Amino acid sequence: MLKEFKEFIARGNVMDLAVGVIVGAAFTAIVKSLVDNLINPLLGIFIGNIDFSNLVLTIGSAHFKYGAFINSVINFLIIAFVVFLLIKFINKLVPTAPEEDEDETPSQEEVYLKEIVDLLKEKK
Repeated sequence: MLKEFKEFIARGNVMDLAVGVIVGAAFTAIVKSLVDNLINPLLGIFIGNIDFSNLVLTIGSAHFKYGAFINSVINFLIIAFVVFLLIKFINKLVPTAPEEDEDETPSQEEVYLKEIVDLLKEKK
């Protein structure tokens, strides 16, 4: 069982996933800091205080803090938009490989190889 676990951990996919989770956590901290420290204050200048956390619906002894939920939704939308912009910016910086066109005509070498394969099939 220890050998199987060692093989599982040593797989490339598991290591890639681990790196992705760690980088994702660090990236989340950066984006959250960007939103909390730069974007929310900037929006606060134009819109005013964006804090709905005081909105509470009380029914009996239950307190439904729907204002905190609204704050979370607003923060999610802002963070999602910032991540969208960052990814869009990064995609412009990193050149992508040109897509291969499947309808391309085969090279002369490929044509000759196909002819050779066809001739070999005829001899059998």
